[in-house]
Amino acid sequence: MEFVKPQPTGKGPEDWFNGDVWFDVIHAGQEPSRLRANMVRFAPGARTAWHHHAVGQTLHVVAGTALIGTRDGTVYAAQPGETVTCPPGEEHWHGATEDRFMQHLALWDGTAPDDDRPETTWLGHVTDEQYGAPRTRSH
Repeated sequence: MEFVKPQPTGKGPEDWFNGDVWFDVIHAGQEPSRLRANMVRFAPGARTAWHHHAVGQTLHVVAGTALIGTRDGTVYAAQPGETVTCPPGEEHWHGATEDRFMQHLALWDGTAPDDDRPETTWLGHVTDEQYGAPRTRSH
């Protein structure tokens, strides 16, 4: 058993986020584990850029309302305690509402050593129009 020394909180880079986003790396798996886990905090209005994960991603909402957008224009609103999975290769974004902070646990797997795909592929920024699309609770 090992207690892992925590890394300092990191600020999300501007290439990957609109607005202020901070994250704590909880686990960055060492082989044979490929598990990644970050606790991510979004300021009101902050959001990721469009991106996708080679092996998918799971988001567990801890506080606030998480907005999760898909390429078909749907923006889901997830509440604390809800868990959302994004399948491998699905382009999506996630962030906070305009008026509240949001915190989620982001979980994903790194790619296998013989897989040359990046575990996360970052794309362009989410526009204000995409971010402001009507929100849905239907699953």
